[in-house]
Amino acid sequence: MSPTPPRPQPQRVAVIEDDAPTSNQLRDWILAARAALVVDQCFTRDEAEAALARQRYDAVVLDIELGRERHAGVALINAINTRHPGTPVLVVSAMPAALYRSIMKALDAWDYLQKTTFDESEFIETLLEILRASERAARVGHGEGEARAAAEELVLDPLRQAAALFRGQRVNLPLTAQRILAVLHGRRGEVVSYEELYAAIKSGRNRDNVRKHVSTIREALREIEPAFDAIENVPMRGFRWRP
Repeated sequence: MSPTPPRPQPQRVAVIEDDAPTSNQLRDWILAARAALVVDQCFTRDEAEAALARQRYDAVVLDIELGRERHAGVALINAINTRHPGTPVLVVSAMPAALYRSIMKALDAWDYLQKTTFDESEFIETLLEILRASERAARVGHGEGEARAAAEELVLDPLRQAAALFRGQRVNLPLTAQRILAVLHGRRGEVVSYEELYAAIKSGRNRDNVRKHVSTIREALREIEPAFDAIENVPMRGFRWRP
C-alpha cells in the first residue's frame, strides 16, 4: 500500500495589534470569512517576535504602532522579510495612508489599510486575496507550474507582485496596476471585461480608471520591450492579453 499523504495544515494568520478590542474585531472578521483558519493574536512586539520565531504564517495583519513603540511594525516587517521571506503582510494602522502606504510598499508589504477609512468587507476582500495567493504559492512550491513559469516572458509571483519580472527585468508598477496585470496575464487569450477588472480596484471602479491603469501597464512594459503590444483593447467589452 502506498503511504497516506499528510493531511494539509490549516492556514494560519497572525494578528499583531496592541489594542485588544481592535485585535478581537479583526480576529472575528477573519474567522467569519473562513472559520477553518487558525488566528494567533499578539499584543506586544515581544509576543510577535516570539510567534514569528516559531511559526511561519500564511498572512500577517499588523499595526505599525505597538504600545509606546511608534514604528514597531516596521521592525517586525523587516524581521518577517528576513526570517520568512515571501510572507504577505497586511498593515492596518491609524497612521495616514498618504504618508505610510509608499513606505510599506517599499518594505514589500502586501497592502495598507488606514483605520476608520475601511470597513469589514474591504478588509475581508483584501485578506482573502492574500490567502488565495498564499495557496497558489504553496502549490507552485510543491512543483505545480514551475516549468510553465520558467518559460514565461512575464513572471508573476502571486505573493510578491512587486517583484514581477518581464524578460528578466523588474516591472515598476503600483499595486492596483499589478493586480490588473495579473488578471490579464492569467487569462491570456480571453477577453476580460471591465466589470471583471473592477474587482482589482479598491476605488474609482469605472472604465476610465481601468483604461488609465492599463495604459500605465503598457508604458511600464514598453520601458523594457519598446515594441510590446500584447494587451489589446476590445471595444465596448474590455481588454485581452494576446497569447
